[in-house]
Amino acid sequence: MRFCPLIAILTFVCALAAPALAQQPEETTPEEITEQPLVPDEERETVQIATPGAATLTRADVEAWLDGFMPYALADGGIAGAVVVVVGKGEVVLQKGYGLADVEENTPVDPESTLFRPGSVSKLFTWTAVMQLVEDGRLDLDTDVNEYLDFEIPEGPSGEPITLRDIMTHTAGFEERLKSLIFEDEAALQPLGESLASWVPERIFRVGTTPAYSNYATGLAGYIVERVSGQSFDDYLDAHIFEPLGMANATFRQPLPERFEGQMSAGYATAWGDAKAFELVNPAPAGSLSASGSDMAKFMLAHLQQGSYDGVRILEPETVREMHRTMLTMIPPLHRMALGFYESDVNGRNVIAHGGDTQWFHSDLNLFIDDGVGLFISMNSAGRDGATSRIRMALYEMFADRYLPGPEPSGTVDEATAEEHAAMMAGTYVNSRRAETSFLSALGLVGQVKVIDNGDGTISVPFFDDFSGKPTVWREIAPFVWLESRGEQQLAAVVQDGVVRRFSIDGLSPFMVFDPAPWWKSSSWLLPLVSASLVALLLTALLWPVKAIVRRRYAQPALFAGADLSVYRWTKIASIVTLAVIAAWMVTISTMFSDLGMLSGVLDAWLMALQLLSLIVLVGSFVVSLRHAWRVWTGERRWPAKVWSLVLVIAFGAVLWVALVFHLIGFDTHY
Repeated sequence: MRFCPLIAILTFVCALAAPALAQQPEETTPEEITEQPLVPDEERETVQIATPGAATLTRADVEAWLDGFMPYALADGGIAGAVVVVVGKGEVVLQKGYGLADVEENTPVDPESTLFRPGSVSKLFTWTAVMQLVEDGRLDLDTDVNEYLDFEIPEGPSGEPITLRDIMTHTAGFEERLKSLIFEDEAALQPLGESLASWVPERIFRVGTTPAYSNYATGLAGYIVERVSGQSFDDYLDAHIFEPLGMANATFRQPLPERFEGQMSAGYATAWGDAKAFELVNPAPAGSLSASGSDMAKFMLAHLQQGSYDGVRILEPETVREMHRTMLTMIPPLHRMALGFYESDVNGRNVIAHGGDTQWFHSDLNLFIDDGVGLFISMNSAGRDGATSRIRMALYEMFADRYLPGPEPSGTVDEATAEEHAAMMAGTYVNSRRAETSFLSALGLVGQVKVIDNGDGTISVPFFDDFSGKPTVWREIAPFVWLESRGEQQLAAVVQDGVVRRFSIDGLSPFMVFDPAPWWKSSSWLLPLVSASLVALLLTALLWPVKAIVRRRYAQPALFAGADLSVYRWTKIASIVTLAVIAAWMVTISTMFSDLGMLSGVLDAWLMALQLLSLIVLVGSFVVSLRHAWRVWTGERRWPAKVWSLVLVIAFGAVLWVALVFHLIGFDTHY
């Protein structure tokens, strides 16, 4: 599943782009790929896929290349083990394990039997199941999903229902739901339908307008498969995908069936850390798959061969083509969503893909659908400093450059235009994949994306780092289309009436876009204001005992008496309790994300108490500051005291504003 270290907005006028750049792959049927059975290891050396100027895709060449890349990448990134699978033209070119599946037992990764957790790559199986039922006439992609459910999905902002097509393209409009996404306690597992009906996330976007990645929506699709097929989701996949394809080492079942326990790779934070418990994913259709590299090869080959593998067909060719080629264009010329897969074109090649992340496992699956080539990697450790993301991207791009090269985007705009457009882009943006109505929306205050005008016609976006960990610099190659300085990823914006309405980058654009932050919640002014406010409150709290000690040391009389003394003391107390409440929120949210098991509801009582405490303390403190300012300004205090009283009103007001806008004050535990 994609969540951060993310992830996190359409019918605006599309960005202008040079025709050559804006041209998308033609949605025509590719030549039929010859269906071939899986070839034994000793015969795979005969597989040769070559492009002029490229290395030949043979087992020997791929293995030599990977053996030079993977061991160093894993060691440098602090990753215990990985599996890599390459398929081409109906055969497995190479499937190989690297490193260890169990560090303590010194067990090497076996591509045939070691199980990995591909995270959101699991969704491709859910979408395949949906398309099987569409093919059978039991599901329709454009029917209101409420027709298939036994609970109601409320209407969205404009009153439209959602459909399976909306779900498969991540445009149903749901806000992010994180509660009980990943946990370890088997007792917390709920039946799929019960879990989905317990809380329906708000729909914060109009249907079909904004890509916003949603695990919840994928869960709905899986539940619809259950409801329509009459089988549990697990039973359906076993009967209609795993068994027909001979995927004997694959399951969505949770907890892991006993027969697989000895095959499951341990998960790690880093290669030198302790093994972690088996992760439970909710909703299961969004990411609970456990599978070997060998079995993932069979699934890739089935999709590359028009729905057939080893003489067994799981989808008709027309259905596969619809699934792979039905693209939702949002921001040309960036990558688009297909039906479940997302576009990941490189070197002019037509590529569909999906990535996946749990806490400990990190995976990518890429299909070069016109070339008949597939690449899969899964790693069993989070690693250090975002290593898994860099390894996956490097592996994919270097693989494509070596075996499937092609033209890279190019172009230029004049200097004046580049400088004008860079200035237009500068600002603060919010991610479409976000919590909007819960206290976790507070993460948006520090998580907004800033676009910087570098002053030379280029822009930088610190949120997107390059391989070295430095912010990527983007150079404009067509109107409102930028190319990263050391690569081929593009960034593009949608502009309407001379205003930038949204932007995204390749790799995120199919399911995540960035819209300008509304002024009233923009971190560009709120973050500095709140930071300064907390400093003012901290100084107020710290100087109270300091002043008392100084007066006592020099036998000075109290500065205030009566009502003035009471207001003075309450202002200091308000500063202390406000700081305590904000600190409690920071520690709570940090704790929840240090271990995603803490998102399972174990803190619900504390969260409810903290929200109530925030209401009492933050509203009460603001009232105290107003009373204090009134006493100071109607009394005979000097001007520094009067100015400071206003500073405190602003400080308490700013904290209260943030608490209201980002839902630190509330009365529910849905998030």
